[in-house]
Amino acid sequence: MAGSPLLDDLRAALGDEAVLTDPDLLRLHRRDEADLCAAGTPLVVVRPRDTAQVVAVVRAAARHGVPVVPQGARTGLAGAANAVDGAVVLSTVAMTAIREIDPVARIAVVQPGVVNATLAGAVRAQGLYYPPDPGSWESSTIGGNVSTNAGGMCCVKYGVTTEYVLGLEVVLASGEVLRTGRRTAKGVAGYDLTRLFVGAEGTLGVITEVTVSLRPVPEESLTMVAVFGSTAEAGTAVAGIAARGLTPSLLELLDRTHLRAIEAYRPMGLRTDAQALLLAAADTGPRAAADLERIAEVCTAAGAEEVYAATDAVEAAALLQARRLAHPAMEKFAADTYPDGNGGLIIDDVAVPRGALATLLDGVARIAAECEVPIGVVGHAGDGNLHPNIVVDRADPASLERGRRAFDEIIRLGLDLGGTCTGEHGVGLLKRDWLAREIGPVGVRVHQAIKAALDPTGLLNPGKVL
Repeated sequence: MAGSPLLDDLRAALGDEAVLTDPDLLRLHRRDEADLCAAGTPLVVVRPRDTAQVVAVVRAAARHGVPVVPQGARTGLAGAANAVDGAVVLSTVAMTAIREIDPVARIAVVQPGVVNATLAGAVRAQGLYYPPDPGSWESSTIGGNVSTNAGGMCCVKYGVTTEYVLGLEVVLASGEVLRTGRRTAKGVAGYDLTRLFVGAEGTLGVITEVTVSLRPVPEESLTMVAVFGSTAEAGTAVAGIAARGLTPSLLELLDRTHLRAIEAYRPMGLRTDAQALLLAAADTGPRAAADLERIAEVCTAAGAEEVYAATDAVEAAALLQARRLAHPAMEKFAADTYPDGNGGLIIDDVAVPRGALATLLDGVARIAAECEVPIGVVGHAGDGNLHPNIVVDRADPASLERGRRAFDEIIRLGLDLGGTCTGEHGVGLLKRDWLAREIGPVGVRVHQAIKAALDPTGLLNPGKVL
């Protein structure tokens, strides 16, 4: 390997310290956090520091006919960052500069390796707010968030990542550098190339700079909890909240499986006897108490057994932290469910119209019973986006088959209800077949034509999306 012409070219362009071939490190960079997705072993991991070095990597890989797999923090849940055998993994973790924060234009310009929480903290110090907040916000990067069009708990009011991306710098498969979008508040010149790359999962180009829009810091927030005897009642409450024209800044659902898993993972006095819990917040300052009261009325009418408000900011923060612990808590629950820690999670990510949420929740319960697999449901109920977590025994082929069948049945139900196969995790490896069904043969041909135009040799992140 030491004498590989490709490695020699990469070392000449980036320096030895940014070209990594240690076998343990290569294994670490094989995959993201999606369980049960195929992953290969890369030839090398490179860590460029600027756009010029990314250009050098892409051009070197193209000369030698070696695929390039872009990676951020590898927190994804669809296998979009999984390596293929012999690939160059292009990691953006060294591209961490916040180049500009402009409080007048309300924009920030960052490299793709900037962690979401780092950007949020930096702009908040200037009285500004970057809303997208995926569950992995303390470790996931802006580049990864853009590549998967990540969502988060605040989407119900503030929307997903694409609504905040004003412009991009992208290295194409040819090695050319494309700048898209703008810095202005308005602008409609030409095709919207920025949105073309948002959510493309690194299949069309390597993002090297992101210009995002910012908002003023929200007013003071209040938080409340509604406890339900069934998940369907919680879904009915969500539909009622939307029908009343109410706009919480957060509206999250946790089912009993998740409540018990979180309480076992980090005890905090959650109602583990409840079938479902809705966590709501309103960031409307002096109006927040009245806004939450109206939400509470809807929850009570839908059958809530108990509704209570957080007594102070500390309790509110604890409730939000409980929601953020859902994923690691379920990972531990899965590991503990089967012998020798063989439990794994197949994480679904379907979104349906809010009015169909109760039907989806009932359907997930039915599918769990029919497939004989434990399924816990958590998600961004306010925008109809749920994450059924299917617990399987990795060592048991029959368990894996039942889990995959449940996964497919949940997506099928979501599509039948007018929904989508992925609300925020992306397609990656996990949902390629379902994307094809969702968009249809014409949609597939258009996707393929765009890919062929921008990456005719299939250099970038092969096998993902389509």
